[in-house]
Amino acid sequence: MQATPDQILTVAQMRAAEEALITGGETVDSLMQIAGRGAAEYVWRLAGHRKVTVLCGPGNNGGDGYVIAECLRARGAPVAVVAPYDPATDAARNARAAYCGDILDGAARPHGDVLVDCLFGSGLSRPLDSVAFRCLTELARSHTQRIAIDMPSGIDSDAGIALNSWLPTYDLTIALGAWKYAHWLIPSQEWMGDRRLVPIGIGAAEGAAALIDKPRLSAPAIDAHKYSRGLAVVVAGEMPGATLLSCAAAMKGGAGYVKLASNDPPVSRPAELVVDMSPVDVALEDSRICSVLIGPGMGRSPAMRERLKAVLTGYCPLVLDADALILFDPDLLDSQNRAIVATPHEGELKKLAAAYGIEGGSRLHIAKVLARASGMVIVAKGPDTIIAAPDGRVAIAQGATSWLSVAGTGDVLAGLVVSRLSTDAEPFAAACEAVWLHGEAARLSGPVFTAAELVTRISTAYAACL
Repeated sequence: MQATPDQILTVAQMRAAEEALITGGETVDSLMQIAGRGAAEYVWRLAGHRKVTVLCGPGNNGGDGYVIAECLRARGAPVAVVAPYDPATDAARNARAAYCGDILDGAARPHGDVLVDCLFGSGLSRPLDSVAFRCLTELARSHTQRIAIDMPSGIDSDAGIALNSWLPTYDLTIALGAWKYAHWLIPSQEWMGDRRLVPIGIGAAEGAAALIDKPRLSAPAIDAHKYSRGLAVVVAGEMPGATLLSCAAAMKGGAGYVKLASNDPPVSRPAELVVDMSPVDVALEDSRICSVLIGPGMGRSPAMRERLKAVLTGYCPLVLDADALILFDPDLLDSQNRAIVATPHEGELKKLAAAYGIEGGSRLHIAKVLARASGMVIVAKGPDTIIAAPDGRVAIAQGATSWLSVAGTGDVLAGLVVSRLSTDAEPFAAACEAVWLHGEAARLSGPVFTAAELVTRISTAYAACL
């Protein structure tokens, strides 16, 4: 199978993918040439004829560095190679032998414009030793820009954490072959800077995660009407502002009809928002309903718990958000076959995990295990939003703007999820579409926006998908 450029691999999956290429006729040396030459193109674009220092480690990441250095040298760039260790693999030794420039030992501290870190790549699982750490950090301080090849040295690729304190940050990280989890997870993405990918021809890996990419949406059919486009119901809580934000987002997210189920309708609401004042269980009996959202502005009173119980007895696709996740208990679910999307922030994720007896682990681990245990699609919100499906699929959002860290933006996301569900999108796909639209609307909003202003940008974000 042909790989998609958005797949995210573990270290083990990447090694298996490389082995498959070698079985198919490539060699470690040929793959190193492809990766190194591709990375050199990006280094050249940033560095040009400025002074470049390439820091080479003992493994194949160091071998990539020798290939990069030779490519730059051949183009006339002033290159210094620093090698604290001798090559430890045949491919790295071959690449070093093919480099026609001088090689400095690990005590050298040349000053330059761009440092290229090829010390250790994505396979590192232990902290840098004192020699490597000192060499890396001192060279980083003596260069104005820094580029990491495949992975910044000292970062655990699978866990997305730093293995040493006080590691340098980078202006650019060039992933080789495929993205790794650390490129997109917090806290490791803080070290990455801009990210670029150099393909080396690997195929699609079974069980790979994926970056959330721009969805392919379409205009309504020529004979569409409000019900054929999807009826979404938002169940009101005790705080109307959050509920209205969700309704406003749902009306922008593709649904043809958005209804608010409320015993006490808000005084100020959009004219196009229909309010059903029936008891919730009665309001949800309408067979035309395609999806339901409960949680935004809900509150945690006994009355709201009863309202949640009434909602959980239904069968149409459901979105659980905010206080609904705090009040949720697995025993409240009447049907295990119902499509449910849960959108927890970090605290709510821990509460849900505890409800299913899940202890410890990273957000990624918890989201994956929770999705399997609960049968729900889990949208673990944050600067590295993770979406996990019960069947094992995982998607990670490309980092959205930090200006989203303002009250109400989670209510907007919940409204988008219920809207996409109402259009008959499969739950995992609906969640991915909503997260992308949410992030793109935030990007279009620029700095310092409110949740209400975020809603106004959804239409433009949607238009980009048509």
